[in-house]
Amino acid sequence: MWILSGIKRRSKVPGVMITQYIEELPEGMTTPDFTRKPIALTIQEGKLAIFKAKVFGNPAPTVTWHRAKGEMNNPQKFQNKYDPTTNEHTLEIPKVSGDEADTYKCYASNEYGKAVCTVVLNVIEVGFKKDKEMQKAEGTTAGDPTEFRKRLRRSAGKKAEKKEGDIDDSVWELLLSAEKKDYEHICIEYGITDFRGMLKKLVEMKKEREEEQAQFIQHLSNLKPIEVKSEEGATFELEMELKDPNSRIFLYKDGVMIPYSKDVEGELKHCLKQVGKKYIFTVKNLNPEDAGIYQVDVEGVNIFSTDFKVPPVDFALKIKEVTAQEREDAIFECVLTQPISKMVWNLKNTPLFNNDKYEITCSEDKLIHCLRIVDCMPLDAGIYAAIAGIKSCSAWLIVEADKDPATKGKKKAQKFTLNIPESKTCILESPPRFMVPLKIHTAPQGYECYMSCAVRGKPTPHVTWYRNNVSLNTDTNYYITNTCGVCSMLILRVGAKDMGEYKVIAESSLGRAECTTNLTVRGKVLHEEIYTIKHLMTAGFPKALSTILEVVLYL
Repeated sequence: MWILSGIKRRSKVPGVMITQYIEELPEGMTTPDFTRKPIALTIQEGKLAIFKAKVFGNPAPTVTWHRAKGEMNNPQKFQNKYDPTTNEHTLEIPKVSGDEADTYKCYASNEYGKAVCTVVLNVIEVGFKKDKEMQKAEGTTAGDPTEFRKRLRRSAGKKAEKKEGDIDDSVWELLLSAEKKDYEHICIEYGITDFRGMLKKLVEMKKEREEEQAQFIQHLSNLKPIEVKSEEGATFELEMELKDPNSRIFLYKDGVMIPYSKDVEGELKHCLKQVGKKYIFTVKNLNPEDAGIYQVDVEGVNIFSTDFKVPPVDFALKIKEVTAQEREDAIFECVLTQPISKMVWNLKNTPLFNNDKYEITCSEDKLIHCLRIVDCMPLDAGIYAAIAGIKSCSAWLIVEADKDPATKGKKKAQKFTLNIPESKTCILESPPRFMVPLKIHTAPQGYECYMSCAVRGKPTPHVTWYRNNVSLNTDTNYYITNTCGVCSMLILRVGAKDMGEYKVIAESSLGRAECTTNLTVRGKVLHEEIYTIKHLMTAGFPKALSTILEVVLYL
């Protein structure tokens, strides 16, 4: 039975209205509905606006979009898309302007009914009318530094044509949020050579930025750049007091607004946690694609910008479980594939710092990193984590209680007493061992080849390199170094003579360790082939053929 006007009912999703065309639905058939409706957007002019929705129904509904005050016939301005892997329907509006500020409706329809929800797009036109009035009244031009700052916008997917030496808008945002001590390395990284000119313009821009922020911000301080703090993610934070607690806060990555949840346990990748005046933004489940410039806006005014970089580093050797007696020191060690000056060490997701309890060190080449837990107590037991870039590894520290009834519960004398240096030497001594062995290498002829391994031992072992059991330490064709236990050898131009078995032997008074590998050279002439060619040449071949073979041997 068909009903002309349809049956109206509300969805379980707030704000969604469903119209059912017939009184009774066939078995297995359903009217359309939303599992996720689009959310309202407030976005700066020139950025990319994206509405996202998820729908369901049987048969599968068709999704369409409409606006209240205009048409949506321009495919370059309004782009409807569907991703079958995520079941997401999107409406994308590149480079929004004030003309697109409107109320939009999303319809999901099939033969048994339709579902509709409404969403609003607000567009912030930063200073355009105000700028024109000021220019008219004061005779200023767009070339003034003040006007230049007012026209700064982060543009999604668009980079304006810039003259050589111009500074990108996103770099200005970084400088506005950075401390003075960080100016130099930002300029070096982004190729800014006119340091004095940058400082002069930055002072002008900061003054105007403070005037813009004063519209919404009562107090702003303690801006902390993004940093990986735990295995759970990276965070950046700031202390902020809003004039209006209902002011809207927006998060952008590389100029594109991204949604965030207000619960760390939420499904969204980005979240915001507010504790009093402190705002903590977190990026979870880190991967290389999370690198970029993150920006926080309040009602269209930029408050803070920070650059998140993901170094291409991993663990060559991860930390391992450590067992220590009560009142002894415990040491965690790891080896990285790339040098990093600073690593993050955590205990139960709490960052550790250099103090009387923890001693954090690294080797001169920044590859070997150590954490020493001084004077272990039962409370120090737990899972410790080492974090390099976005890579991490963890291991247990087990603290065994004192079993001596005479000293149980009492503080024992420190074992590293300076009056008995022999005991300290005895504890620290260890025979040589390879923490990272040599790897098998294959190199093209004429190219360079680099081999490395890591060895530890106390006293420091003597290291010798061999090729086919012949020592290479005095051979000037091989560049050999040993820095804090990281032993490396460089062959500048690999040839057939360099192929064979390579061995590294580490020796000390406490023992000996060795590791081996093989080097294969591509594009070489094998010794057997050389012998065959020489044999043919001496067997009476014509002189012309002999000349050709001589050339082959030379090559």
